[in-house]
Amino acid sequence: MEIEFRKEFKKQYQKLPKKVQLKFTQRLEIFLENPHHPLLNLHTLTGADYPIETINIGGDYRAQFLRTKTQVSFLRIGTHSKLY
Repeated sequence: MEIEFRKEFKKQYQKLPKKVQLKFTQRLEIFLENPHHPLLNLHTLTGADYPIETINIGGDYRAQFLRTKTQVSFLRIGTHSKLY
């Protein structure tokens, strides 16, 4: 599966604390092995944000992405309050 990080995601990621960046890397590895692992709390957003999906990074942090059969495009990363 191809992984893409959009420009906005990259900017937001660079501003995160190093601890959160490391946590994202760990969660990405889990996601690639098993996207439905309970730690990720993966779910699809509703309303205007459908079909964006989100995973839990830890604490209040989430990563949003779009997924096709061959690609995952990470769109945004940040705290729950900043993303929603």
